[in-house]
Amino acid sequence: MTAHANSQIERWIQSCKRECLGHFIIFGQRHLDHLCSEFLAHYHEERPHQGLGNMPLTMPRDDPPYDGAIQCRQRLGGLLRHYYRKAA
Repeated sequence: MTAHANSQIERWIQSCKRECLGHFIIFGQRHLDHLCSEFLAHYHEERPHQGLGNMPLTMPRDDPPYDGAIQCRQRLGGLLRHYYRKAA
């Protein structure tokens, strides 16, 4: 169990460093906490998941809405972006 948990957190840390922290100069603990919390929210709510047909983890499993304007949610000054359709 411990080896599996270690591999999971090591993979998350690698993703966080490569996709987020490597793009910033960090000015302190509060700044690091903010960057990590924004990346964590994006990672758990908005990123596409290959096992689900590249749908976000929070997207309903039925057919996605194909009508409505496309919206963009940006985090960390546009570094992390999530595109979605606005509900009709």
